[in-house]
Formats: sequence, C-alpha cells, structure tokens
Amino acid sequence: MPARVVLASRNDAKLAELGRILAASEAPVELVPLPPGPEVPETGRTFAENALIKARDAVAMTGLPAVADDSGLAVDELNGMPGVRSARWAGSPPGAGRLARDEANNALLLAQLDDVPEERRGAAFVCAAAFVSPDGREHVVHGELRGRLLTAGRGENGFGYDPLFIPDGETRTSAELTADEKDAISHRGQAFRALAAALPSLLGIQGAQPD
Repeated sequence: MPARVVLASRNDAKLAELGRILAASEAPVELVPLPPGPEVPETGRTFAENALIKARDAVAMTGLPAVADDSGLAVDELNGMPGVRSARWAGSPPGAGRLARDEANNALLLAQLDDVPEERRGAAFVCAAAFVSPDGREHVVHGELRGRLLTAGRGENGFGYDPLFIPDGETRTSAELTADEKDAISHRGQAFRALAAALPSLLGIQGAQPD
C-alpha cells in the first residue's frame, strides 16, 4: 500500500512537473494535493528554509507527511539574485495570474541585464526539496542546473524564466525542451529524484537510505 504524501504546492505547472518526476522515480507513495487555503508566507532567507516552511505548513494542515520545494534563478551578474525572490522579482500583485507574473519577472530581468555581455550572463536554476513528517523528522536535498541567459525569450514550454535560460551543453532554452528532456536535467528533477530515493527510509518502508 503506497504511503500518502502531500505535495505542498498550488502552482499547477509545478505540480504537473513534480508529479511527473516523482511518478517516474517509482517511489512507493500516493501524492495527495494540498487542500485549499491561504498561501504560507515564504519568509526564509534560503531555498531550504522556504521549502521547509511550506512542507511544515502542509503537515499542519493535513496531518500527513509532506514534500515541498523552493526554487529559483541565481544570476551571477546580480550576485545570486533574484534567488528566493524569483517568483516575486517584479513585485506582481498576489492576485495576478502566473503568466502575467512570469512576463513581468522576465521583462525586469532582461532590463537589469540589458548592457551585460554574453560571457557574463551565467546563471543557475537552484532547487531545495524538503520532506517533513508529522513526528517532526525533516530531510532536505538540493539540485542545480547551470546555464546562461539570452537577451530575448524562446520557446513555449515550461514556465518562469525557462524561455530565457539555455542549460550548459544545450543550444535550446529550457522552454524549448520537451517535458521529459527538461525533467532529466532540471534542478527540480535532480532534487526530487534524490528526495524520492530517500522517501522509503524516511517513511519507514523498505527502500534506500537517505544521504
């Protein structure tokens, strides 16, 4: 019988991506959606802190073990920003739709890098994925995908900053990759595969031991 685990996100695009990654890992879990409710403030200073905040909140809401992530774009020329503020970089109102927020964030980032030459447009997508259990056990893993930023977006897949980001070793942006191609190399793919490998042990069922 699979263990029930809450996936602590209400971002539809991210839910689909994380669901694919965990399903492909064949972790012995049944993913449960996060119930309706107010968004918990992401007050952490790091991706790991924010991931734990979201997972702890989901446990408090449901009484079930929970997994959550926090991820974003760290731009070399901006000293690692937007970082944990990636989703809110342009200050879009909370009620704005995801596409409108993405467009505003991308436009602001391009403006901030307007005079930065190609050789200094390095960046990385970073993800922290967290597990929290009702009895207080916690586990965090990380993933990172290096690449560079374009001067204009390309591609219709993905979300967030994907149209601006070309992963190292690729000629296509993250938004031009198929879902399977992106999952295979993405920061979230790396982090959630590592978390999936640890879940059997964290849930007390037969499987791999966490790092």
